[in-house]
Amino acid sequence: MAHKKAAGSTRLGRDSNAQRLGIKIYGGQTAVPGAIIVRQRGTRYRPGKNTKKGNDDTIFSTTAGTVKFTKKKIKKYDGRLQYSQLVSVE
Repeated sequence: MAHKKAAGSTRLGRDSNAQRLGIKIYGGQTAVPGAIIVRQRGTRYRPGKNTKKGNDDTIFSTTAGTVKFTKKKIKKYDGRLQYSQLVSVE
């Protein structure tokens, strides 16, 4: 015979792993070629000079240099102007 009563199962207790998104190299810091600058979902930051966007919208540097964040007015598809943040390496 069992010495303890059977415990009921629970539907809770499952959680996904953290995705570790955000800025990895800040403005003014140096980046080497291939270094990840921003991990993001969607294009909150857009690639600028000497940077490219990966398949998962990650922005990485293509050359060595200093990271710079700037704002630029970009025309959206519906014709309105909106500020967008560019990430470049100079």
